[in-house]
Order: sequence, then C-alpha cells, then structure tokens
Amino acid sequence: MFKKKKHTDYISESLSAQTWKRFKRNKLAMFGLFLIIIASSISVLGFLITPDSSPYANDQKPELHIKKPGFKAQMLLAKKNELSRKSNWFNKMIFGEVSDFSYIPAYSYSFKGFDIVIEEFTGNEPNNGNKVAYNMADVVYDVNNNYPIINDSSSNKIEFYQLSTGEKLKISTSDLQKIITENHIEDRRYLLGTDLAGRDLLSRLMIGTRISLSVGFISVIISIVIGILLGAMAGYFRGWLDDVIMWLINVVWSIPTLLLVIAITLVLGKGILQVFIAVGLTMWVDVARLIRGQILSIREKEFVEAGRALGFKNMRIILGHILPNVMGPVIVIAASNFASAILTEAGLSFLGIGAQPPTPSWGEMINAHRGYVLVDAAYLAFVPGLAIMILVLAFMLVGNGLRDALDSKSLDSKPLMGH
Repeated sequence: MFKKKKHTDYISESLSAQTWKRFKRNKLAMFGLFLIIIASSISVLGFLITPDSSPYANDQKPELHIKKPGFKAQMLLAKKNELSRKSNWFNKMIFGEVSDFSYIPAYSYSFKGFDIVIEEFTGNEPNNGNKVAYNMADVVYDVNNNYPIINDSSSNKIEFYQLSTGEKLKISTSDLQKIITENHIEDRRYLLGTDLAGRDLLSRLMIGTRISLSVGFISVIISIVIGILLGAMAGYFRGWLDDVIMWLINVVWSIPTLLLVIAITLVLGKGILQVFIAVGLTMWVDVARLIRGQILSIREKEFVEAGRALGFKNMRIILGHILPNVMGPVIVIAASNFASAILTEAGLSFLGIGAQPPTPSWGEMINAHRGYVLVDAAYLAFVPGLAIMILVLAFMLVGNGLRDALDSKSLDSKPLMGH
C-alpha cells in the first residue's frame, strides 16, 4: 500500500515545487519543453555536430546545385597550399572551422602516371564532365609552402625537399595512390539535400536554430529589463511619472510592431546585432503594462506598508518585496515574446533587412528559395518554414503550460488541503 502524505508535507512544499509539479502534468507543455531543449542543444553545440563545419555552413559547391534529400557525392580532398587554420573545439563550436582541404566533387577518378584524373561532377545523365588532372603530391601535401616537387620518371617516384628541415624525401606513386584512395576520397551524404548554392541544407538549418534562439533570448532580456524598470516606476510612484511612462507606452503601442522594427533596423543598419536591439526595443511595452498593473494591485498590501514603516528604501521594497511577487506573469509573457521575436526575425530576414548572407537564417532561406515552391523543390522553402512553426509552437505550448501552472485557481485542492 502507498503511504498517504501528511498535510504538512504539502504545505512545506515551495511555490516553485508546486508549480513544477503542475507543469509536469501538462503533456503538451512538456512536449514543448522537450522541443526547446533539443533546439537549444543543437544551437549550443553548433558546428561541432553539423555535417558542414565551415564558417556559416557556407561551403558552396555550384556543381551540387539543388540536389534531392539523401543525395550522395564523391569528393576528392585536395590539400590547400596555405597554412593550417585548425582551431580548438570551443572556437569550432562557436565560429566553425576552415578546412585544410578543398572538397572537389568527382564523378569518377583514375590514376595516370604522377596524376590523379577526375571526371568533374555535372549532375547530368550521362555525366559527361570534363576530366581534370591533379598532381598526386599536390593533393596530399602542402606543396607551395613546404615541398618543391621533382617527378622522377625513371624510378616512378616523386622526389621533393622539405623546406623546414632541408631533408630530401622520396615517395613512390603506388604509395601516393594508396594514401589518396584511403584518406583523400570521401563519400559525402546530404540528408536534406543541397540549396541553391550547393550548400548542405541540414547544416544551414541547424545553425539557423542558433540565430532564431539568440534573437529570441537577447530580445526578451532587453524587453524584460526595460519593461520591468519602466513598469515598476510607473506602478509604484504613480503621479506625473506614471502619466509620462503611460504616454510613452501608448505611443509605442499604437505603432505596428513590424513597422517599428523595420524603422529601427533601417536606422541602425542591417545585421543580426541590429535585429537583437530592434526587436527588444519593441517588445518591452507588454512587459511594462503587465508590471505596472501588477504593482498597482499590490502596492497597498500590508507587507509593502510594513516595509515603508520600517524605513526601507523604495528600491529595496520594489526589488526585494514587490517584484518577486509579480514575476510569474512576466515569465509567461516572456515565453510568448520569445515566440514573437522568432517570427519577427524570420520576417525581417525574409524581407532582406535581418540577418545578412551568408549568415544562415530561416527567414532568409525561405526568401532565397521561394521561387521553387511551385516546382519540384518546394521543400527548400517548406523545411525552414516548418522549423519556424515547430519552434514557435514549442514556446507557445510552454507559455500556456506556465500560465496554467502559475494560476492560483489551478491549485489542486487535494495537495493543498491535505484531504
């Protein structure tokens, strides 16, 4: 038999613990939270988990223009004749990493003398690509910066000098062929296909998650800071300060949000940083109105009067006693504003005044491929649109779940009364 909980067990639970219990019972809200956790994990790990880890996932392959999901291409990895740009895992996670190799799409390849001959990939049937020869040592080694090459036909070996050590080295063509076959021929699969510029669509979609969540997070932080500051001042001090702040709120409220964001963006310039600021500066109104209304309703409560009687400063009363009692509704509206910020950023990027190429933004991806909606590649615009819809839905589900969990009317009579 289950042990029945005592009345004091329920009473001793903190408000946050009770709220979390009620939130967990909402299956849709938990599903939304799960989606947000997945999206956040993808956003944080970034280029560590993307198939294309180049900066901005912008490894363009014009030969692979708009290939279907699941497409597989054979690549020749040719060593770049430049200094290595390998970075640590943290820098790679945040900014991506420039590869030491050039990835050359190859339909087929063969060896001839000191060269590897590839047939360039065209995507046609039959392929009928141009045949291009690359010196095998140039494929494997950083030739220009390290190794002057001498092809010795008599011994069927490639002889070169290592500039850093001055050593004379020789390697046979058969050894080079083996190295190239094992380490420099790679099959790359594009799970979601490629876009207009031949870039991996899945990688750009994953990095686009970071852009959307970053805009939502920073914009919500800006709006909460401004909204709480102005709303608290208006609700607590009232009088002429309340009139001025309410006038400002009504002015901003009367201007369409998207129009105001566009105007701010045009003044500050195009770019992702400007989007952060512009969206944040337009979303504080909801928070300010909410905070003002909440503070007006509790500023005359006994615990506030007690603080004044004890000589507490106004700032201490507001920050230490009033705001903790009104943060529940702020958390709910923050989740809603997060979803609105994602939609606003996508709309701005679609219009070309948000995140600028090559930054992968879901709105920009839809705009770039909107012409393919009526042909057989509609998924190019549909997939990022679906990503926007899912992420916005997740925040709305969480917001609704928080609203119900924080609602005092939703308290279960059983745990609170101990029946």
